[in-house]
Amino acid sequence: MDILFLVLLAVASYIYLYKVQKSLSKTNFTNLVYLYFYHLLFGLYYYFFVFGDSIGFWNQSSILSFETFLYCLTEQKGTLFIYALNYIPANVLGLSYFTGTMIYTFIGFLGVSYFYRLSILLIPENPKINTFSLFPFLFFLPNLHFWSCAVGKDTLLFFAIGIASLALTDLKKKWIFFLFALFLSYLVRPHITLFILVALAMSILFGQSTALYKKVFLSGIMVGLLLYILPNVMEFARLEEATLDSFNSFAETKASKLGSVNNSTAIDISSYPFVFKVFTFLFRPLPFDINSIPTLLAALENLLLVFLFVIGFKFAYFKSIKSAPFVIRFMVYFLIIGTVAFSQTLGNLGIMLRMRNMFLPAILFIFYWHFYYSTIPYRSLNKGSHKNI
Repeated sequence: MDILFLVLLAVASYIYLYKVQKSLSKTNFTNLVYLYFYHLLFGLYYYFFVFGDSIGFWNQSSILSFETFLYCLTEQKGTLFIYALNYIPANVLGLSYFTGTMIYTFIGFLGVSYFYRLSILLIPENPKINTFSLFPFLFFLPNLHFWSCAVGKDTLLFFAIGIASLALTDLKKKWIFFLFALFLSYLVRPHITLFILVALAMSILFGQSTALYKKVFLSGIMVGLLLYILPNVMEFARLEEATLDSFNSFAETKASKLGSVNNSTAIDISSYPFVFKVFTFLFRPLPFDINSIPTLLAALENLLLVFLFVIGFKFAYFKSIKSAPFVIRFMVYFLIIGTVAFSQTLGNLGIMLRMRNMFLPAILFIFYWHFYYSTIPYRSLNKGSHKNI
């Protein structure tokens, strides 16, 4: 059965790449194929050398009873939902953890490809620093792939955010994909769905070219969805009430607990000032945090991000973001919301990297757009790529 599914995955990969090829230039398609094999290498590395909770997600699903499966599927979110999702391949079909890893690796690649295609759609020309092209170089950053190939929540959320972002380029035609992304993220991590909805509402409300009636109508829908899922988000996060004091208490407690864990990547951020917490979430580990080869790679990657962020100040971030396409402004709000929330609660560099991976595409798109907009005279984007909803 494992061999059959691995063959089916190979066929599915070929069919997907064949279909996408029609909408890409030869160079862009070649780079996407490179990304596919690059991502596949990370999936293989994760299976052979990383022994994390992904094994538990798969093995636990393989021993679930049918009654427990139904309970996890219909009554639970987060980890228990992942158990239910893996039940059929791991339990009913008896697929191995290796095959499961390859399935999730393919799902993660789909997420990468959605962001890749989105960058081609939204940014007309390759952004450069002097003569160095940023595209597709930034799509080969290790952490973009490392945390989106394993069995578990991170890969599914990365996939869902990719679908949601691509769907926002033409919500009238792709609304069903956006709703699917919301539903999937809600089942995996309800608070991420909240972040998406708030970011979308802010993008609509502050969009300069969005008609007033559209702002009122779409914002009303967003508020309704927010009110619907808020109780579940609070229950998931174990917040007693939706107040600033309640969140601050939750953040301080969780940050202190995570910072006191006895492992090499634990840091106590509970006493950090706000700005330092944000910097830690976005740009650490750095060279002084290195204690392993994966940490070394992450530190080098973060040095690059810090470098891009700093030299970007040669131009006005606010001006470029203000002129960005709707989807990129949505990503900016999504990044801000997620950074503010997670930077106050996480006290473990490994967990920070995992959580940040959901927002890493937003960081890359900000750099792509900023360096494009700042170095090339502004010109109209392709029809449909810059319009608001």
